[in-house]
Amino acid sequence: MVGISGCKDYLDINSDPSVPQQAQASALLAPLIQQMARGEQFDIRYIGKYVQNYAQSTANDVWDLHGYIASSDASGEKWRSHYFGIGGNVDLLVADANANQRWDYSGAAKAIRAWSWQSTTDYHGEMILKQIFEPNRYVFDFDSQEEVYAEVVRLSNEALADLNKTDGAVSTASLRRGDNVYAGDRTKWIKFVYGNLARNANHLSNKATYKPDQVIEYVDKALASNADNFIIPFNGSSTADASFFGPLRNNMGGFRQTAFMVSLLDGSVFGDAPDPRLPIMLTASPDGLYRGVVPGSGDPNNVNGNTRRVPTPWGVQLDAYVSTSTPGKYIYRNNAGFPVITYSELQFIKAEAAFKKGDRATALDAYRKGIIAHMDYAGVAATARDAYMASRAVKKTGADLTLSDIMLQKYVSLAVHGSLETWVDMRRYRYSPDVYTGFKLPTTLSVDNNGKPAVRVRPRFNSEYVWNRASLDKIGANGNDYHTIEPWFMKP
Repeated sequence: MVGISGCKDYLDINSDPSVPQQAQASALLAPLIQQMARGEQFDIRYIGKYVQNYAQSTANDVWDLHGYIASSDASGEKWRSHYFGIGGNVDLLVADANANQRWDYSGAAKAIRAWSWQSTTDYHGEMILKQIFEPNRYVFDFDSQEEVYAEVVRLSNEALADLNKTDGAVSTASLRRGDNVYAGDRTKWIKFVYGNLARNANHLSNKATYKPDQVIEYVDKALASNADNFIIPFNGSSTADASFFGPLRNNMGGFRQTAFMVSLLDGSVFGDAPDPRLPIMLTASPDGLYRGVVPGSGDPNNVNGNTRRVPTPWGVQLDAYVSTSTPGKYIYRNNAGFPVITYSELQFIKAEAAFKKGDRATALDAYRKGIIAHMDYAGVAATARDAYMASRAVKKTGADLTLSDIMLQKYVSLAVHGSLETWVDMRRYRYSPDVYTGFKLPTTLSVDNNGKPAVRVRPRFNSEYVWNRASLDKIGANGNDYHTIEPWFMKP
């Protein structure tokens, strides 16, 4: 016993005097923020196909057909980022923040975790909530999506309480050290929390408990302009710090814009001159035609699909909207930031809630603000933007406004970077062509689908299907068609 006691310090392998044993909040916040981008960007490659932002250049791609790749982590990055990248690091940050009265840091960390619970459960459905941080546990039970939604609200309220504190070591200069999105501005973090709460409340639109007034209240407390957008920056100097969608990373080379996406911008759906965002967000074929492919059909040379020749809008050359000084355009630049929640998205959420409430005037105002905000974000020239707003493509009265108008413009504003949120919308409306005019599910769906579209993503293979299969049995996730079982938020 004496010998063991004397060796205590030597045997303490968890302590190293040359390495700090407690992580500082300022050192943890920026990596947490980058994990937010990583999880979504990696999996957008797959979900962007479900919602037809783009399709694969080769035929019968499994994701184009609403399938999945078995025994693979493909589409599992969001799960990994939530539980491992963000995961317990939030607790480390909060512990340091509480010990040093940095309430602004703890509020930001809780805001990130609340956002991650929200976006990850919308993606996967049931999740491991109650047991996830229990020590010495190797098997984890899943909890209902309803419980995860409640946790988002609870944690968001904690975040708001922390972010509203002004005592202790709360300081803009201090928070700025770790905050590469809002530069230490707590008021913008508060708006971000309300934006996430607006998503949480609006996703319940199919339920009798849906409260459009609460949705509108949250939006009004959230982002007030594009200056409040939560955009994660990228330097673009190398593949290590470049945008996931930029030319350096070359992650999008096998994708082609879809016929549905083209139809929303070339005037086909809205019945007027082309949208000035067309040349910014999409790419013409070498002959100048804007074409889109049908998911599952494949099109390596981008010659099929929509062959309509797009006229020049309002006498301005299309290429005038596109900068040629740097490689790429829009979100496809190497140094383009990644939008997580934007003012335009929230205005469309408000428009939808007001429309459902029957307040057409508020719905129209928010709908128009959403379009303008996204055009400004995309870099549309003011003259072209104003001409489009005055055209037949945009509704002028509340009486003429339809739910489809709102949701289609929201679809455009979220294209690619917001495809995970678009997928929530499409599932809430069960891929309805009455809401998404011109949208068609693939004629042939993946063999495991049994004729049904995908409505959730299976949990990450290497963490759950390898180590936690017994718990998966309890929720039916070992079935080949688990990805076609409706999650809680879709149901009445």
